Amino acid sequence: MGLFGKKPEKITFDKNNQKPVLRCSICTGEQVAGFQDIHTGSFEEVMLIQNAADLDAFKSRYGITEEIAKIY
Repeated sequence: MGLFGKKPEKITFDKNNQKPVLRCSICTGEQVAGFQDIHTGSFEEVMLIQNAADLDAFKSRYGITEEIAKIY
């Protein structure tokens, strides 16, 4: 065990076929971050978003700088 931990590795996604989105529940307010296929509309869940820190972690993990769209 060293003094310095590993840097979190940036994970990539298929930017040509997928876009990052937040799937939000109207009833409960639950938010799930993931990727939506541009062609088929299918959604792939990645992580639950409970606060702003979770959203920032999702954006930094995948190198997302733009605003993320919400789908309901």
